[in-house]
Amino acid sequence: MELRHVRSFLAIADELHFGRAAARLHLAQPSLSQHLRQLERSVGVELVSRNSREVRLTPAGVVFRELAGDIVERVQRAEEAARAAAAGRAGTIRVGYNFPAGRRVLPGTLARFDARHREVDVVMAEMRTGPQLAALQDGRLDVAMVYGEPASNGLRSRRLLRVPLVAVVGLEHRWAGRDGVPFEELAGESCILFHRAQSSAMYDAIFSAARASGIRLNVAEEVDDPGATAIIAAVKPLVGFASALRGGFAQAAPGGPGTTTVRLYDPVPLLDLYAVWNADPGPLVESFLRCLPDANDRLRA
Repeated sequence: MELRHVRSFLAIADELHFGRAAARLHLAQPSLSQHLRQLERSVGVELVSRNSREVRLTPAGVVFRELAGDIVERVQRAEEAARAAAAGRAGTIRVGYNFPAGRRVLPGTLARFDARHREVDVVMAEMRTGPQLAALQDGRLDVAMVYGEPASNGLRSRRLLRVPLVAVVGLEHRWAGRDGVPFEELAGESCILFHRAQSSAMYDAIFSAARASGIRLNVAEEVDDPGATAIIAAVKPLVGFASALRGGFAQAAPGGPGTTTVRLYDPVPLLDLYAVWNADPGPLVESFLRCLPDANDRLRA
């Protein structure tokens, strides 16, 4: 059974006149009649009865028309959806992000994207940099928002934001209440850190600042979950690290973990936030990338 034969039958069923149905489909009448004969052979029953006075549907044709119309409508919707997806107007895009991206980049980006592409679903997942890049490379994400510019030749990136890091300490820590401390004072503290694979750019920024200060960090615990880092810092005399945005948000949240943030300087550890995508992104991802903040709008968090 061919779809064109079904469409020819539906035109006959609507018009109940072979000449009008053929004109509607821009077909010669003999071709229309041939389509009907081929369809009836495929189905195995007579669908249309005609004589010199009238054209009418058989009982089988009435039933077939009801279901065939639904099939053709579904196929038309599928064709339209496929064209929309190919043009970047429909489908699903999967976006990974970290905390600063979620606070400073995504709200405006999603508002612009939704205004232009209401038929596109955006699925979001908050993750550290390492898991985001792994998900991007194995196809679980379409766009990642991560710290640091990736070195892979198969990825493209664009810098969005510059983010300073701060120290996270409990309310009883001796630094609590201080506006800021020079980085070299970390020489006398025990720290909470994470495994480098979780966020190599953030990890390297911390150790680069330590080298610039001429100190060695004493890493007492390694915790990969940012929320757990704050909880541990709240109950132990340890120093954790967070972006200024995450640290300030956690400090202000009611019922937070009982921590405060302290500015680090001399040097200030800085991170660049990048949008990252695969080298051959497709129209849907390209549409999303066009909604990211313009290069002239890059801000320091």
